[in-house]
Amino acid sequence: MRIKKGDKVQVLSGKDKGKQAHVVRALPTEGRVIVEGVHVAKRHAKPTRATMQGGVIDKFMPVAVSSVAIVCDSCGPTRIGMRIDEQGRKLRVCRKCGTDL
Repeated sequence: MRIKKGDKVQVLSGKDKGKQAHVVRALPTEGRVIVEGVHVAKRHAKPTRATMQGGVIDKFMPVAVSSVAIVCDSCGPTRIGMRIDEQGRKLRVCRKCGTDL
């Protein structure tokens, strides 16, 4: 999975199609990501020590990684390519313009 926490992504399908937001959490074993403000569900929460007040809260639910595309600063939503630099590290690059992500 080539999308990581903190990446800016655009949703490609579903009820939130077209929204751009940052990845809050990546779940590589499930092939899903949690995107801020996308696929929001209402959940009932009991009051605990951490959250003193219970009630209905909004929770960001996971989205399939195939339904989001990373956003390049110069050319917009794109796919991710890989290249190896001089030190032997793998770098993620934009498939459209070739810049590092």
